[in-house]
Amino acid sequence: MPEDQTPNAPGAERPEDSAQLAELRERIDTLDQQLVDLLNARAKLVVDVGTFKRGSNTPIYAPHREAQVLAKALGRSQGPLPSRTIEGVYRELMSGSFALEQPLRIGFLGPPGSYSHQASVKQFGSSVDYEDLQLIGGVFTEVRRGHVNYGLVPIENSIGGGITETLDALAENAGHVRVYAEVQIEIKHMLLTDCKPHDVRRIHSKPEVFAQCRNWLNTQYPHAAQLPDASTSQAVQTAKKENQTAMEIGAEPGSAAIASELAGELYGLPVLFSNIADNPDNITRFYVISREQALPSGDDKTAIMFATDDKHGALVEVLQAFHVQGVNLSHIDKRPSGRENWSYTFYIDALGHQDEENMQRAIAQARGHCKELHVLGSFPRSTRIL
Repeated sequence: MPEDQTPNAPGAERPEDSAQLAELRERIDTLDQQLVDLLNARAKLVVDVGTFKRGSNTPIYAPHREAQVLAKALGRSQGPLPSRTIEGVYRELMSGSFALEQPLRIGFLGPPGSYSHQASVKQFGSSVDYEDLQLIGGVFTEVRRGHVNYGLVPIENSIGGGITETLDALAENAGHVRVYAEVQIEIKHMLLTDCKPHDVRRIHSKPEVFAQCRNWLNTQYPHAAQLPDASTSQAVQTAKKENQTAMEIGAEPGSAAIASELAGELYGLPVLFSNIADNPDNITRFYVISREQALPSGDDKTAIMFATDDKHGALVEVLQAFHVQGVNLSHIDKRPSGRENWSYTFYIDALGHQDEENMQRAIAQARGHCKELHVLGSFPRSTRIL
């Protein structure tokens, strides 16, 4: 018998250990069977729910119900599984439930592998269909036309601030498309390449991404060319193609990209360095948009867009209306109105649902100081980062 196969060899299982492991694995197999049986029993009830929803015109995806299911599941868990794992399991369960009730199509800002794609998959799971809609405006258009059930668009980054394309699209589609839910994901920038670290001479990505990784790049690759691309996903494809071309002509590959791990998996470019952003707490908040209105969950936000009257103190009066009614504002942004110089449209997120009395009073008072005011939608407040 080889030395490493003796009972005393490192890593070898002793007979008594093997017996204990076999017993534990048998118990796990028994529990696995019970889990599968319970999951399928749950799925049968989901089919009945889907039949009822189709007959009553009830939305298949209900953010308030999603929030309730997740809160109950996390509240019931006593460990040792972490909350993130429990939530991941339930999100996939709900994704499978959507497929049983009615197939859903989710529009996102592409190409595949983008952070919007990553956020969509984390929110809706692997059992729904995804549509790459190229532009943020395209996501709004396809939701408005009913060609996709829901869309996911970035609204705010913790480092870069508000996403202007989304703010403009909200203004253009006010009254036709509603904010239905919100999602927060952690943005982890990866350096992706299939060449050796010291051979990297060109790095592709979006200009905003280079800015978020500036210190790391200046330290690790001060002489590498930073080449802007239309998207992080496109940057991965560009680097992959350049390296393939170099190898075909017998040259050393030297291209890399900064993008998500998902993009690397999709396009076949491995991670060389992980988490290279200068600020590790890089979070992007996304809106889920819909033609439907979300019901109250008990912990909600309301997105509002307004343009104030052309008078002294109008903005202060609008903000004061929410203060007087005890409504906290969690976000405020502005964009040029596009109608006249130095005229602005403001965007706020107010804590509470538009059906709540104090919110209704605050909106009514604020409207008295505005040329226009639109409630863009109420939705459950995101409390966890995916």
